Amino acid sequence: MRGEGAPGAAADGISGGGAGASAGIPGPRGEAAGGGGKGRAAGTGDAGGPPRRGKRRVLRWVASVTALLILGTAGAGYLYYTYLNGNIRTDALNLGDNKLSAPRPNAFGQTPLNILLIGSDARDGEENKALGGAKDSFDGPPLADVQMLLHLSADRSNMSVISMPRDTLLKMPKCTEPNGKVHQASKGLVQTNESLQRGGPGCTVATWQELTGIPIQHFMMIDFKGVVSMADAIGGVPVCVDKNVNSRTRDGKGSGLKLPAGTSTIQGEQALQWLRTRYGFEDGTDIARTHAQHMYMNALAREFRKNAKLSNPVKLNSLAQAAIEAMVVDNGLNKIDKLYDLSMELKKVPTGRITMTTMPWIWSPQDSNRVEPKPGEAEELFRMVREDIPLDGQGTPQPGASASAAASPAPTSAPPSQPATDPAAPPAKIPVMVRNATGGKGAAESKVKNRANEIAALLVSKGFTKAVADSQTAGEDTTLIRYASLDQAGDAHAVAAALGLPPTAVQRSTDVSGVTLFVGKDWRTGNAPTPPPPPATKAPDSARPLNGDDEKACMKVQDGFTW
Repeated sequence: MRGEGAPGAAADGISGGGAGASAGIPGPRGEAAGGGGKGRAAGTGDAGGPPRRGKRRVLRWVASVTALLILGTAGAGYLYYTYLNGNIRTDALNLGDNKLSAPRPNAFGQTPLNILLIGSDARDGEENKALGGAKDSFDGPPLADVQMLLHLSADRSNMSVISMPRDTLLKMPKCTEPNGKVHQASKGLVQTNESLQRGGPGCTVATWQELTGIPIQHFMMIDFKGVVSMADAIGGVPVCVDKNVNSRTRDGKGSGLKLPAGTSTIQGEQALQWLRTRYGFEDGTDIARTHAQHMYMNALAREFRKNAKLSNPVKLNSLAQAAIEAMVVDNGLNKIDKLYDLSMELKKVPTGRITMTTMPWIWSPQDSNRVEPKPGEAEELFRMVREDIPLDGQGTPQPGASASAAASPAPTSAPPSQPATDPAAPPAKIPVMVRNATGGKGAAESKVKNRANEIAALLVSKGFTKAVADSQTAGEDTTLIRYASLDQAGDAHAVAAALGLPPTAVQRSTDVSGVTLFVGKDWRTGNAPTPPPPPATKAPDSARPLNGDDEKACMKVQDGFTW
């Protein structure tokens, strides 16, 4: 949907919540924000004659990418259509073999929108070098140091954001760099911010899809100078600290942020310092920095609501121009028309229905300075987004919602598979390997002896005569079925149905060679796994949910960083 006088056609897949809608939003973040694109979209004005009426009229829009940056704010800007199109920077969304099907429409035919917001620490260019510090990394490959998944609900009533700490360890999918260099899927765990080096923003998106099973249609990136220009354009953002803070260690590390206790309005380089501060907030970790970013983005959204008004066209011009020049987007958002349509969708969400969260995490057993997704609770958060359930607990059941979709959550090791499209073979022709994983993750309990043999015999009694026990063992909290290739999907789902397992327990994985049943801790005895608990209806407390209307949020200052 678009407002009166809006030029152009609707953006691809973005409409007033109807079937086929797609997208999300970006925002200034952490240690930096999104890097340089690989070129600009060509201008679309008619150079040889007067522009069409729709293009001659100054574009009335909702702060376009600005609306994205501030989580669905409303506004309008008066900038010429051709000029803005010529300043949109794009990069390819190359997902390689990691594509997922589009989000499923709800019972009313409305479709959710998902966008990955990427903050790059690129130090390529004089402005970014001056702002970024760390001279030893000048002109080096950028890192995706800020990653936030934005989910706009199908009915446009709410918006959810999940941040992933940059120190998260996970598996990387196969990715290809723009120069053709191929990075094979990682065999071990890799720090998530390295994805940008392995194949550009498309690899970062593919890594999220691999972990969460959430189909992501778009990305947006911002860099150091983009954060500064946006904060300057809005005229400052109010933030709060509970004590005087000075983010500087004895050996000179830290962002340099220095603020008095209470609320201060920050902009320009000071805003960048806030978003990059690690030393001085909470426990001095990257997790604390994520929480500070959430507070900033919510405050920024509220400021845009106050300032992005038609009665102040001069300010709107600067806001809109700063937003366009700050962002790099995928080719699906390479026209003002598309950004306008997207911003109109974001406008529908009130700030009180915006929920900022951090992926639940645990300290990694492999590296005490790194984190991994928290078993159970991280997947619950991802599941809620996949199923378009509001993270603020204000959701209502949708007519025709699938009961099986809300059943058992899939483990965090891989996303659940998409519904099988290939037909299943007869049970007697489906080879099934049964692996004993009854000890749970982290070997919390001893495994039940001979459990793989018992369940293999159960499958044989159900007609799966090629089921055999695997000599290997594993550890899973919930029972699941993994398969290797798409032509095995139907067979895997047939095994799940025979055992009474939900579709969410079926996963595609490169860790197996065929259909493999992992008998988890939830199935230590009997002929059926323990029924899962009722699915969550709001974000877990470990995700640190923050409401967009919370003006009392205040960062706790770390001991030793006061003045």
